[in-house]
Order: sequence, then structure tokens, then C-alpha cells
Amino acid sequence: MSSETLAKVATAPEPRDPPELPDTPRIVPRPRAGQWTAAVAVLVLLALVANSVVRNEAFQWDVVGDYFTSASVLRGLGLTLWLTALVMVLGFALGTLLAMGRLSANPVLRAVSWGYVWFFRSMPILVQLLFWFNIGALYPQLFGVKTVNLLGPVTIAVIGLTLHEAAYAAEVVRGGILSVGRGQTEAAQSLGLGRWRRWRRIILPQAMRSIVPPAGNMLIGTLKGTSIVSVIAVQDLLYSVQLVYHRTYQVIPLLMVATIWYVVVTSVLSVGQYYVERHYARGSERAR
Repeated sequence: MSSETLAKVATAPEPRDPPELPDTPRIVPRPRAGQWTAAVAVLVLLALVANSVVRNEAFQWDVVGDYFTSASVLRGLGLTLWLTALVMVLGFALGTLLAMGRLSANPVLRAVSWGYVWFFRSMPILVQLLFWFNIGALYPQLFGVKTVNLLGPVTIAVIGLTLHEAAYAAEVVRGGILSVGRGQTEAAQSLGLGRWRRWRRIILPQAMRSIVPPAGNMLIGTLKGTSIVSVIAVQDLLYSVQLVYHRTYQVIPLLMVATIWYVVVTSVLSVGQYYVERHYARGSERAR
């Protein structure tokens, strides 16, 4: 390096620090006294309610603890869970067939499916159960067997609840299928996929994102709705606690036993629904 270059480097001005920018004013959120006041009021109200429930001797929490895991209550809970699972499986199987009928190009299938959904959504479930319970008045014998012997209370509960749930399941499945864009089906057709493969690989996986949330709500609703079968002497969870308090006259604590079990099971089902929704929401904007 020449001496002139060294001299220029030696005499070059030192780099200056960048000028300091003025401090950016910190944004302070506007105080929301009304929201905090409402939150405190709600918390105080919840604390008062909880204190009233815990300290109210009329709830008889010792009795609740004694019967919470009793054999009769657990048998009733098992029948409730079994009935819920069976009704949901049969209801969605029949509902899927009805949904395909509603979407069919055949006018007869469309009309019959629509009529089924219209009729069973119009009939209250309690009326339907009582009708099936008294079916012997119309048909004393079926297939050569007395109706009383053929259709017991549990069978009647399964039939009535399944026919009822199938009408709602049909609309859930139909709505999920319609949520899939027509372009998806056309793209699958252009690839030469058969009808079954299109349904299995393209339409149903995408439709499940719309089917799972209402189906989860139906599952929880069915679990609670099975309590109505107690009117036809099916020994579900509610009927089991009724048998106990008819004998002991401890109505409130036995009803609390049933309530707590329903809350526990529905909470578990809600957690399961959350993870199933996450599974089918993968790759979509709703996935988190």
C-alpha cells in the first residue's frame, strides 16, 4: 500500500454514531374500568354460589359420596354409555344412507329421504318412545312372536332413539358433503377415480371437517337424551338413581350423583371432540 493511501486512511474521519431517534411514545391501553368491575362482580357471584352449594347441608354430600360409585349407579352408567354408543353408530349409519338419498338423482329416493327426515324431526322423542312402547296395541304379533316378548324396553329405546338420531344425522352428513366444492369432485373425475374412491379419498375426508363439530354435539346430546328412556323403565343412569331415592327419599343427593356423572362424561367427550376436530382440520386455516 502506498504512503499516500496510508495517509488518507490515517486522516479519514471516524464513523459517526447514527443520530439518536426520539423516544417512541409507549401506547398505554385505555383503562376499562367497566369490564374489570363486571369481571369482579361475576367472580364474587360465582364464589357465593359455590359457597352456597358446598355448605348447604341439604345437598348431603356424604350421601353423594356413598352412592357415587355404588354398583347400581355404575350399572346404570354402563347402560347409558352402551346405549349412547349404539344409537350413535346406528343413527349415523342410517343417516348416511338417508343423506345419500337426499343427494341422489333419483326423485323417489329424494322424496322418501326427505319425508323420513321431516317426519322424525317433527315427532317429539318422548311421543315416539311411548308409541313404540305401546306398539303391541297395533300389532299383537310380529313374525309369529308376541310383540311384548319381542320388543323389550331396551330394544324399544334403541329403535326409538336410533330413528330419531338418524333424521338429524342425515342433515349433518348432507351438510358436510355439500360443503365440499364441486371442483374437488370434477378434479377427481378428471384423474379417472371411480365413484367409491372419490367418496373415500376426496369427498369424505374434506366433509369430515364440517361433520365432526355437529356430530360431537349430537353425541353429547344423545348421552343426555338417553335419560328420557327412564319413562319406559330402562335402567339407565337416571332410572338407577330414581330407584334408590324412591326407597330412601334422598332425592337431592341422588340427583346430584346423576348430574356429576353426566358432567364428567360430557367433559371427557368434549375433550375427545376437540382432538378429533384438530385431526380433520390439519392443513386448513382452522388448524392451530
